[in-house]
Amino acid sequence: MKNSREIMEILEAYDLTGSYRAAAELAGCDHHTVARYVKMRAAGQNPGQHRHRARKIDDYLPKIEELVVRSQGRVRADVVHKRITSMGFTGGERTTRRTVAEAKTQFRAGRRRVYRPWVTEPGLWLQYDFGDGPVIKGRKTTLFCAWLAWSRFRVVIPIWDKTLPTVTAALDTTFRRLGGVPAYVLTDNEKTVTTDHVAGIAIRNPEIVEVARHYGTTIRTCVPADPETKGGSESTVKIAKADLVPKDVNLREQYTTFGELEAACRAFGDEVNSRIHRATRARPVDRLAEERQRLHPLPRGPFTATFGTTRRVTWESTISVEAVRYSVPHELIDMRVWARFHGDELIVTTVDEDGSAREVARHPRGQAGSPVLSDAHYPPREDKEGDRTPKATSAEEIAFLQLGPGAASWLIEAGAAGVRRVKAKMAEAVALSKLYSTAEVDRALGTAAVTARFADKDLLSILDYQASHELAEPVRRSEDHSLQPGTSAWSALGAPAPITADLSEHDESEHL
Repeated sequence: MKNSREIMEILEAYDLTGSYRAAAELAGCDHHTVARYVKMRAAGQNPGQHRHRARKIDDYLPKIEELVVRSQGRVRADVVHKRITSMGFTGGERTTRRTVAEAKTQFRAGRRRVYRPWVTEPGLWLQYDFGDGPVIKGRKTTLFCAWLAWSRFRVVIPIWDKTLPTVTAALDTTFRRLGGVPAYVLTDNEKTVTTDHVAGIAIRNPEIVEVARHYGTTIRTCVPADPETKGGSESTVKIAKADLVPKDVNLREQYTTFGELEAACRAFGDEVNSRIHRATRARPVDRLAEERQRLHPLPRGPFTATFGTTRRVTWESTISVEAVRYSVPHELIDMRVWARFHGDELIVTTVDEDGSAREVARHPRGQAGSPVLSDAHYPPREDKEGDRTPKATSAEEIAFLQLGPGAASWLIEAGAAGVRRVKAKMAEAVALSKLYSTAEVDRALGTAAVTARFADKDLLSILDYQASHELAEPVRRSEDHSLQPGTSAWSALGAPAPITADLSEHDESEHL
């Protein structure tokens, strides 16, 4: 088969000589070849077009096309080759691969989806999607990515989960950053948006319908397993993941707190919205100022679901969130409050009768089994850290406690020590207060409490001792006196021992 250059040389040689044989001698080919190309040119045909030649595989083309159609263009060439080989095909696998590729190309050409450019209108469409965020302290995050279709203004918000309260809070934050609400919100078929499909019709989550009604917008979704039916095409999720998630290609350091990720997402939004967009040749922040005039006004307050999930305050003035107890003001006991996590903090909100919301508590995220309490949420108690104070409930107890603080100390210590016949000993102390002064008895009771003397006659013994031994003043030495021992005992160290006479010999002579 001649290539285009050789064909042009053959035709040029024929135009020069006007003879098939002479042109064949100049071009170095057969004169029949020259005649064929000249006739094709005269008939208006393309001389470079290949002429189909009969092949061994032509008899099996109907079967190959059948297999390609049945598999929707997904069948492998080696599978087709095995099928036609069993039917008697003796050609090579390479021929089968080329034929299957041609059949797949023809199949896709007849079933190719045709796209029409999406011409957006200002203030009409907002689209949001989710992307995998970085891992912070072993916990995975998610990137909520939203963008306006006309102005290309992008908003990226990190979240911990994709529950309805979290998504609603992200939508509320997005609307308030945009300064208005678009007519439609476009997204995928998440369970927070679509609960089921019946006969191709999406059944909306009733809670997301209330959210859309509150903000004055309409939720739209794509066909299941066909995200291209949304119509919009934007790379916000891809760009956000490439810039915000730490990878080797961007050399971004790992995030230690959720607040760092929030700050990075906010800086990312400021950067991309201040940069000229490739499609619009304008900055998204400038186009947003124009599109904001077409957006619906924001409601005065956010939807209550943005505050989180409802919890009832127990009589201990606490709520339970993820198996952790958090304290709230005691004025809210037996009432319902809203709780949600924002980063590493739990925010508790209450809605007043007039519909206004106010934050009542904010705690760091706790761990199961360790309650997170705040002293400011409970009424003050003067003796909350002290011991229990004795309170008289009868005439005998009043008479005993009126003796003084020593009597109260004696009762507390006696109760802790498990003393027997406490009431009888209290009556004995009251009786002794008639023989001795009240101050002496109270002092004796205090001494007994300190020294743990609770026997039957201990109080009387202490009173007798106090009567005969008055309080002595402490002895104070002058500066000249010291308790430091002297060094005279060390003076004989190293001196020779004294000589003593041996009287044993004199004793023996006397006996003789």
